[in-house]
Amino acid sequence: MIFKLDVLFEDEYLALIHKPAGILVSGNSFKTVANALPQNIIQSQLSDATIPQPVHRLDFATTGILLVGKTSSSIRALNKLFEQRVVTKIYYAVTIGNMPTKGIISTTVDGKLAESNYTLCESVSSERFGTLNLVKLEPQTGRRHQLRKHLSGIGHPILGDKDYGLENLILNGKGMYLHAYSLTFVHPFTNKKIHQIDPFPKRFKKLFNTLK
Repeated sequence: MIFKLDVLFEDEYLALIHKPAGILVSGNSFKTVANALPQNIIQSQLSDATIPQPVHRLDFATTGILLVGKTSSSIRALNKLFEQRVVTKIYYAVTIGNMPTKGIISTTVDGKLAESNYTLCESVSSERFGTLNLVKLEPQTGRRHQLRKHLSGIGHPILGDKDYGLENLILNGKGMYLHAYSLTFVHPFTNKKIHQIDPFPKRFKKLFNTLK
């Protein structure tokens, strides 16, 4: 076995798994979530069963919930749900600096419209960073590095973001505080509403009383 993955939900068509930090979803590297899936997921017994495949991406440093298709028709159907923007994604991040209680960030990323809604959940004072915030994020589009770029663009980068953080406020060795918390969608084959959460990582809980 390459490494163990936590499976949050699974049926004959799809699975929802927890993606750890510091692992690529897919790519040329040997240690990827995609390569580890066959050892962690029960093979579908349906006629078009195939090698399980992630149907969206999370960044290398991001933790959280990842949707996987287990059959050829399921992979196609799940990709279509993302294209139609009918999958509701909620992320949480820890950001730096005093933020407004809520807002909509709308910009272009790679020449395409990118929109994210955010809500401030809790703030704590920090000796090094001034203020740290627990922020709920609801991306309305799915551009590459969208949430990271959006938060950095309004002057409140994600704690531990080495690419879009502020130079003197980079947190080394602790990873990036961005977590894909939940996915909600209508199952394309059973028509049941799926709402799956992936609980907060311990490092989030250490910072904020509301999570304890």
